[in-house]
Amino acid sequence: MTGRAAASRRDSHGRTVLADGHGSDAFDVDFAVPCRHQLRFTADVFGRDRETLWRLLEPGGDSAPKVLAYCDDGPASADPTLLTRLSAVLEEGGVELCGGVATVPGGEASKHDPSVVERVLADIDRHGLDRRSYVLVCGGGAVLDAVGYAAAIAHRGLRLVRLPTTTLAQADSGVGVKNAVNLFGQKNWCGTFAVPWGVINDAAVLRSLSDRDFVAGFSEAVKVALLKSPKLFRSLTSRADLIADRDDEVSAGVIRESALLHLRHITAGGDPFEALEARPLDFGHWSAHRLEGLSGHRLRHGEAVSIGLAIDVAYSAEKLGLAAETRDAVLATLRTLRLPTWDGLLDDPGPLWDGLEDFRRHLGGRLTLTMIRDVGDPVDVHEVDRAALNRAIAYLRPDGD
Repeated sequence: MTGRAAASRRDSHGRTVLADGHGSDAFDVDFAVPCRHQLRFTADVFGRDRETLWRLLEPGGDSAPKVLAYCDDGPASADPTLLTRLSAVLEEGGVELCGGVATVPGGEASKHDPSVVERVLADIDRHGLDRRSYVLVCGGGAVLDAVGYAAAIAHRGLRLVRLPTTTLAQADSGVGVKNAVNLFGQKNWCGTFAVPWGVINDAAVLRSLSDRDFVAGFSEAVKVALLKSPKLFRSLTSRADLIADRDDEVSAGVIRESALLHLRHITAGGDPFEALEARPLDFGHWSAHRLEGLSGHRLRHGEAVSIGLAIDVAYSAEKLGLAAETRDAVLATLRTLRLPTWDGLLDDPGPLWDGLEDFRRHLGGRLTLTMIRDVGDPVDVHEVDRAALNRAIAYLRPDGD
């Protein structure tokens, strides 16, 4: 119909029927799919807390649950006992462990290499897994993404259990509902939205991280604090030095709060599968994704996010009225965490502009970026002032560079 509203009536089932003016009826029926997100925090999931894992692996009918298990080769190399301990815990829990615990390449290599997803799919088929079976993946965010993507598309979805082994994945992506691999030279081009069956954030698995990888995850905590929690931001600013020195108690508290803020946004924010224009949890990410690629992944994801946050906070001060003292407090916090706020790639900010179009196309519709007017006061913008962005980037340049 053009230029007039469709007539409506109620059918015998109480549904609204819209007559389209051409002899046919249109049925618009809203419905919701029940989902449950099961997030667990443990001190030692392979030791005294192992029953937490067992309770997530429900039997499939009368038989023991089938489990395919994969581990990131990074933490497996850093801790030679990891594969043995994971295998032993699963077998002790009475599951049918199919083929032992296999390793997959860590980092972005797992998302660039299509053979990783193909291998997981082949394993699922060979071992006869079904929708009541489990794929368990232990590793950093990239490995969780790649293995999780395979689990999401096999039989239209197997039960995925994540054991994130980095601060980055525990504080952010591990509790998310997205899986993806890279394609056509673009990050996360091919992926799904799928709620994980369960996520276990275990403190003990973080001990084998390098200092660099340990602090990298806290950029996502800074991000979500700036969006949603002045209290968490104050905690970060006052305790950044303790986190950088790997104080277990302080670090665990920040990871927990960051994970819960991300979880709350996903489950109660009204847009878990990003159908709307805004994607606030990607604050600082439009440039971060571009910088990762431009650096040939020399920059860790968390390091690129730190630089992306610095850019967007400086831009928010230039254009949106964010107080200069708040901008400087954010930058000081990132630097105290030993995270970068500058990289030589910013000497020529021109290539960053392609990141804006990549971001718009990935989200769909018009460009929508989240910036902030104050801590806890995000705002959506639909265009970027190039001159203001260049001034923001220039502000970040270290003295003497």
